[in-house]
Amino acid sequence: MSSSALIVGAGSGLSAALARKCHDAGMAVALAARDGDRARAVADETGATLHLCDAGSIEDVERLFTALDGATGTPDLVVYNPSARLPGPITELDPVATRAAIEVTCFGAFLVAQQAARRMLERGSGSIFFTGATAGVKGFATSSVFAMGKFGLRGLAQSLARELHPQNIHIGHFVIDGGIRSARHDRQDDGDDKMLDPDALAETYLQFHAQHRSAWGWEVELRPWTERF
Repeated sequence: MSSSALIVGAGSGLSAALARKCHDAGMAVALAARDGDRARAVADETGATLHLCDAGSIEDVERLFTALDGATGTPDLVVYNPSARLPGPITELDPVATRAAIEVTCFGAFLVAQQAARRMLERGSGSIFFTGATAGVKGFATSSVFAMGKFGLRGLAQSLARELHPQNIHIGHFVIDGGIRSARHDRQDDGDDKMLDPDALAETYLQFHAQHRSAWGWEVELRPWTERF
C-alpha cells in the first residue's frame, strides 16, 4: 500500500507546498481545512482528497480520521499547520476570542495528535509534525495570545517526542522564524531570499520525515539567511 500524508490547515503557501512535495514523492495526500475554497485548487492540482474540518472541534477531528480510516487508512505523515493571531494589550483582549485562538493554535494540535497517535501506535510507525513559530520560543509584547498557543504547541511536541519516539512514532516541531514568501505584496521575493521559500520549507519537512530513527530530531529552526536571532 502506498504511503499517505494528512495536512491539517490546508490552504496556500506552506500547506500547498507540502501537498505538492508529498504528491511528487508518491504519497496519497489528504487535506483538511475549515474553508474548502482556499484548499480546492491545490487539491485539484495534487489529486488530494479534501475534508472540511474545524481543527479545534473534537467531533470534526474524530470524523476526519474516521473518514481516512475508510479511504487511505492511517497516514504515514500528519502535519498540523493551523494557528490564530489575536494581537493586543492584555487589558483589551476579548477572553472569548482568546480562547478560540488558543483552541486553533494548540488544542487542535492535541486533538489531531491524539487521533493520529492512536492509529500509528496500533500500526507501529508514523510521523506527526507541528508548524511552530518564533512566538513559541520567546513571547513578544501585545502578542500574548499567539505566544500562549505556540508555547503550548511546542510543549506538546516536546512531551510527545519523549513519549512516542521509543514507540517508533517520529515527532517534529518546526520553528518558522521569518516571513514566508507568498502572493501578498509585502511577502514578495526580490531575489535576495529574504523570505522563507515555502517549497524549501516543505522539502525540509520531507527530509525530517525520512530521517533514520537512529538519529531522529524532534525540532528544527528555519529562517532566511538574513534573519536575526
